Amino acid sequence: MRKTMLATAAVTLTVCSAAFAQSTVIVDPAPTGSIVLPGEVRTYVMEQQVPSVVYEGDVVVGTTLPETVGIHEVPDMDGYAYTVVNNRRVIVEPQTHRVIQILE
Repeated sequence: MRKTMLATAAVTLTVCSAAFAQSTVIVDPAPTGSIVLPGEVRTYVMEQQVPSVVYEGDVVVGTTLPETVGIHEVPDMDGYAYTVVNNRRVIVEPQTHRVIQILE
């Protein structure tokens, strides 16, 4: 009887621990280092005709553009600004000029 109870307890613990061992998968809809951009911001920026600025260096997410690079705020969308650098449209944080996304 005692062996049966121990065997039952061992099986129960094994089954319970297997259930707890399952993992949760979180899918990031944006590439690493990017943000999920509201569609209105992307559409607005892609429709604007602004001249491209020449910038020496790599323009990648995380790059802080100098204050001399003019940026344009996106109307009615706080926290989003854009510019065109080396013929690439980039979304930047208005306060820091840090590139948060590059539009292709």
